[in-house]
Amino acid sequence: MFSLAELERAQQIVHAAMPPTAAHTWPLLAERLGADVVVKHENHTPTGAFKVRGGLIYLDRLKRERPGTAGIISATTGNHGQSLAFAASRYGVPATIYVPLGNSVEKNRAMRAFGANLVEHGTDFQIAREEAGRRAVRDGLELVPSFHPDLVLGVATYALELFRAARDLETLYVPIGQGSGISGCILARDLLGLKTEIVGVQSTEAPSYALSFAAGTLVKTNSSNTRADGMATRVPDEDALAIIRKGASRIVQVTDAEIAAAIRSYWMDTHNLAEGAGAASLAAALQEKARLRGKRVGLILSGGNIDFELFRTWVMTDAVAEKVMVA
Repeated sequence: MFSLAELERAQQIVHAAMPPTAAHTWPLLAERLGADVVVKHENHTPTGAFKVRGGLIYLDRLKRERPGTAGIISATTGNHGQSLAFAASRYGVPATIYVPLGNSVEKNRAMRAFGANLVEHGTDFQIAREEAGRRAVRDGLELVPSFHPDLVLGVATYALELFRAARDLETLYVPIGQGSGISGCILARDLLGLKTEIVGVQSTEAPSYALSFAAGTLVKTNSSNTRADGMATRVPDEDALAIIRKGASRIVQVTDAEIAAAIRSYWMDTHNLAEGAGAASLAAALQEKARLRGKRVGLILSGGNIDFELFRTWVMTDAVAEKVMVA
């Protein structure tokens, strides 16, 4: 999809807008997992999630090669939309973002604050995405998909930062939404000639990529009812699936309860707040704790954009329930 030289040029573009994010080792996480753990903190970007990198690369090429474009349009549950809104504002391009009804209130506010024209439509991401496509045709706007080579190139810059800081990672856990993050990790690893095992993570309530990976062909689901909205995907991208099937060792499915426990673990062990998708990699590593003992493990904390009310009703309610059960 791209060369190492192209990835390094993309990194320069990204770093002109934001510094590299930290890759920290955390002793308490190491104790919890029984492994040497490196966390890549993509929750520390200007939008609070890794996708800002892809938006910057997409808009950079758009502005150079198609400067007459009337505007961009896309659909999101939050982080993809924030990425495009941030980058479009930086490059002076109008951005319209579709979200499903009932979407994260705080992510909606953030997208508007970054300058997006926000439209709420449909009951889930897939319906919002289809309507955004119709609007793009009607209004002559550039439809930005959730998976695109420029988006993958952009987000692969976090993998380049991580692998160059920690070349000896034996296993890396990466959450899967539409697939750009894990694809970027796979491609960056291969360009650097590393042997790191890459493990995808999905929700049990939105397992389309896990089912597709197991079946060897694209499998759609009828629902995506996970509270980890960054992984709420019903229809996999065929190009992403091809990269994942070739370059990932497996896909682990985690429950919403396991994700909530991982969010609490991140807070207690590192004082970092993770959104559902951001904590999914830790949830998967905890599920596979026995096979990781003594290894050097990487976790992608892909974002920290969780609504306070969702945190209170999901993460904290589960914590209270656990205390009651223990008592």
